[in-house]
Order: sequence, then C-alpha cells, then structure tokens
Amino acid sequence: MNLAFWKKNNEGQPKKKKSAIREWFDAAIFAIIAATLIRTFIFEAYTIPTPSMEKTLLVNDFLFVSKISYGPRIPMTPLAVPFTHHTLPFTKYSKAYSEAVHWKYRRLPGFSDVKRYDVVVFNFPEGDTVALENQDQSYYQMVRAYGRETVWEQNHVISRPVDKRENYIKRCMAVAGDTLTIKDGVVFINGQQAPIPPESERRYWVTTTGDALNPSRLDEMDIDAGTDGPYDSAKYRYNLTPAAAATLKSWPVVTNLVPFVNPNPEEVAVFPHDTAHYHWTEHNFGPLYIPKKGATVKIDATTIAFYDRIISVYEGNKLENRNGQIFINDQPATSYTFKMNYYWMMGDNRDNSLDSRYWGFVPEDHVVGKAWLIWMSYGKGSIRWSRLFRTIK
Repeated sequence: MNLAFWKKNNEGQPKKKKSAIREWFDAAIFAIIAATLIRTFIFEAYTIPTPSMEKTLLVNDFLFVSKISYGPRIPMTPLAVPFTHHTLPFTKYSKAYSEAVHWKYRRLPGFSDVKRYDVVVFNFPEGDTVALENQDQSYYQMVRAYGRETVWEQNHVISRPVDKRENYIKRCMAVAGDTLTIKDGVVFINGQQAPIPPESERRYWVTTTGDALNPSRLDEMDIDAGTDGPYDSAKYRYNLTPAAAATLKSWPVVTNLVPFVNPNPEEVAVFPHDTAHYHWTEHNFGPLYIPKKGATVKIDATTIAFYDRIISVYEGNKLENRNGQIFINDQPATSYTFKMNYYWMMGDNRDNSLDSRYWGFVPEDHVVGKAWLIWMSYGKGSIRWSRLFRTIK
C-alpha cells in the first residue's frame, strides 16, 4: 500500500534552488548554533587581562577553557545575545542578556571534580553587584573603603546573575572540606605545605653591597628593574619566581634576599573583614575551614563573618542578627549545614592578585571550567612563539 498517496506528486519537476542570500543565511544560523553549543558545553576561549597569574600565565595569553572537565554548566540566564557575556559590544552599560527567564543551577557530568592546584575559570563571587564606572573593582571593597552612599552617588550600580558575572582565573588552593592556613606567605593545606607553582611570583626584599643590580641581566631574566624600589641605595623589592630568586641570591653583589611579609593588618582589607576578631593579612591568614556540602558548622558572633554571605547570598536564605541572636529564615540558629561545595582560589602572582584572601569562597555554581591550553600569546609587539599550544599546569 502506498502510504504517501496524499502527497503531491512533484516527480519530474525541477527542484527549486535556494537563493545565494538564503544559503548564506542558513549557513550563518547553523554556524551560530554550532558555535554556541561548543562554547556552552565543550570549551570556550578566554584572554588573560591582568598579571595576577604571572608567570604561569601572562597578560595577552589566549586560552581554551574546558567545560567538560568539571561538567558543562547549564546556562542559568539562557536569553542572551550569542557570543557575548554581560555587555553588548560597542556599548558601556547595555546588557547583553535578559533575566525574564532564569533556570536553577545544574551541571552535566564531567571527567572530574575541581582538584587542588587546578587552574580554574569562575564567575567573580562578589560580582553580583557592580559599580559600572568602576567594573574592575569589587563593589564591596569600594563600599568598605568609601561608604555605600558615596559609591551609589558616583556610580551606576546594577546586579548581575551568577553566569553573567566577570570571569576570573586563579589556582584552586583548597577544596571543600580542607583547612587552609597561610604563614609568612606560604600556604598550608590540612597542615601540609602546598606545592609552590614553579612559575609563581612573590615579592622579595633584595639587599646589595650598595652597588646597583645590572639592569641588562635583570631584563634577560624578565625582571622589571623598576618594579618596586629602590628603597635606599642598597635595598630593592622585586617580584620574583622561585628560580629567579635563587639566581639573584647567588650574585656577589646581593648580600641578602628574603620574602616580603606585610606586618600590618590595618593596611589591607582581607576576608572575613572582621577586625574585631581577626587580625589577618594576605601573608598570615587562617586557619580557615573550606565549606563542604552536607557539613555543619557552628555559627555565632565570632564565626558568622565567614559564612554570612554563603547563607544569605549564595544559598538564598534570610539571615538576620537580632540583638546578638542569629536567625535564619526567621528561626533562631546556632549552626548551619551547607548546600554546596566551596573552593579557595589564589593567583600565582601572590602579592599582586585580588583573590580569595580578599573576598572569600568560590561556590561550586560559579565554576566555569578548567584552563586547558594556550593557543595564542603576544607581548611587547610580537607573538610569544614559545608559549603557543602549551598546556596549563
């Protein structure tokens, strides 16, 4: 039986050819859909904008970020202009997305969880609120420094959903369930010293016999001779990798070389921003527990500063302090059980990085992917050929 007897018989008639415009349109639509699926579920291109990961990653390194390593995150704000993040091209403030539709956090299975010492791309946790005229600064740091009224008077302040916040890239130093401590700039995880990335940098005091260091040799070692100093005729402060520090220490003109450690807690505003109970600095910090899904912690006047943002912002509860008594969702609380895993991220350029030491934990729903491969790099007016197709460790 001919089941298609109802179809019009067009046999013998020439097939209508698509116009060139229609063919280009169809090809463009297919390319946009394919590229969007790849960008969302497999990998995404990313550019290093700041020196916070030097010398592991350099400004103007172009990376591929693997979405499948930790599992692709389903878009939480699905209505958006293709190939944009949060702002339309050629505009300063126009949103590239609509919040008319919002999906809850979901992630497809990946090859692994976030591991210690992975280089991770994530959405900036404090990026939920943004001062548009100063987008390169944390809104909350600005409020702590200048006051809320001043910030709102001088800026257009907006909110952003999780997946439309700025992308940051740092190294994961501690995962959920770990305890982190920093002693004189050295990181310890669960009581054990963490590995020092070989291309990481930190500041050192360099004391000489009084003779100047050879600027040509410093340039050969990619050390900026004008980085920070001289403080007097024989004392300098440089940002150095471990290898550069060892080489510099061997020079006859160098009499002493020691890491710089900030002794003044008042000079920096580090997490948890509770100077009544904690006098930590970026170099001496902790011990601090990294929250784990299902774990329960005690909350009181001395610990609530660690977890107030987790409870109220990241996990969406109503948090109040009523005359010293903590209430969660209008119920008195002395403990809290976490709904997500959290991570502690730090830049490899330890003394030139805005990282978890200043704004705290990274929730798992903020994780974008794992930094995988440098596919292009340029600096000082030319391509850095030696960095091309280098995997990131």
